Amino acid sequence: MKRSLSAAALGAVALFAALSVMPHAARAEGDDTPLINLVALASKRLALAAPVAQWKWANGRPITDPAREAALLADVGKRARAAGVDPAFAHAFFQDQIDASKEMQTALFDRWRATKPPEGPGPDLAASTRPALDQLTQALIPALARVQPLRDASDCPIRLTRSIQNWKTMTHYEPTETHALATALAHVCTAGGMGGTG
Repeated sequence: MKRSLSAAALGAVALFAALSVMPHAARAEGDDTPLINLVALASKRLALAAPVAQWKWANGRPITDPAREAALLADVGKRARAAGVDPAFAHAFFQDQIDASKEMQTALFDRWRATKPPEGPGPDLAASTRPALDQLTQALIPALARVQPLRDASDCPIRLTRSIQNWKTMTHYEPTETHALATALAHVCTAGGMGGTG
């Protein structure tokens, strides 16, 4: 049976913890650990699109929130500079996270309009979902710092694709929303895209 995006993301947490403590000496040149870590974190963030969509649906809110998006990108820029991450890279990456989340939310809204909408008031964004998103933002900045030296390599798109496939294998991840994950990772490599395609 296929696991949901949220279920797979739970497996990613354990995987990320194991990979993040791997000694640098154990990482041979060309090792994809930093990319796999980033994939795991981006996927965990993408899983939170579902409770965000449920809350917006229950409260009649639009999917797009320009003020909150602008605040996130401004905060990310400050965090990136403090961590030695190219602010333009951080901005592009987090814009992709926003776009991927909205892509997921839009798909959920369309599904609920066509079938049965979720019942109840929806999750408490202030108490659970937004703190989880904030924690992921904090974790993603150093993850971007570890990936940054790999971005310009000619084989970066191929290695990113390999990292996604390895992560899916390790977590038995079989999402139906694969396009949203591709959106979330679109600007990891300077060349863009995955598998050598732009």
